[in-house]
Amino acid sequence: MKNKVVLITGASKGIGRNIAKSLAIEGYTIIANYNNSEKLAMELKEELKKDEIDIEIFKADVSKKEESQRLVNYCLEKYGKIDILVNNAGIAQSKLFTDITYEEFDNIMKTNVYSAFFITQEVARNMINNKSGCIINISSIWGLVGASCEVHYSMTKAAIDGMTKSLAKELGLSNIRVNSVAPGCIQTDMTKNLSEEDWKGILEESALYKKGKPEDITRCVKWLIEDEFTTGQVISPNGGLVI
Repeated sequence: MKNKVVLITGASKGIGRNIAKSLAIEGYTIIANYNNSEKLAMELKEELKKDEIDIEIFKADVSKKEESQRLVNYCLEKYGKIDILVNNAGIAQSKLFTDITYEEFDNIMKTNVYSAFFITQEVARNMINNKSGCIINISSIWGLVGASCEVHYSMTKAAIDGMTKSLAKELGLSNIRVNSVAPGCIQTDMTKNLSEEDWKGILEESALYKKGKPEDITRCVKWLIEDEFTTGQVISPNGGLVI
């Protein structure tokens, strides 16, 4: 897979970081995008360099069209193509629906939805020309079933899944596969504020009664990269939290 170029947004921590690290170890060419977490992105690059593995890290706020264009142009100028796009950039917030401010709603929409739209639009043009590509969107279980006190977050993830299905139909004839991975509750920075009591409640509703790890999502992403017959699907590794 050394000739496969992978662009991953929001790759400095959590699920994105694990995906970037794992694919780099397997020989993929990785461009790891970050925005605010430069220190973590540098640490990832240095960690892999110890094993003589080199990755590109690139700062860009992909919720802005011009920065998405800048990131994609850099990738194409350096590598000539983008084979795989993983849209992972995102934020979450827990808040009563009636207390969500316009600024909070606007921010989560831009970070979670605009980013995926803008970067995918730029990358898709190259994939269409090459008649080949794989796009994987990291959504959420809450985009499938909704989460109380996370209405704005759930909305953004449902939007991502809608984009996934529509794009899969539109890009299929160009041999481009588009899928979503909708994680359940995963142990990352995004869930660090959950108390033990919160986790207990989640686990009691889960068939496997176990916490999810970033590695669980990475395995699903790898399978979608390698598989050649799956498109337009929303696959949810969630430990049986929703069946």
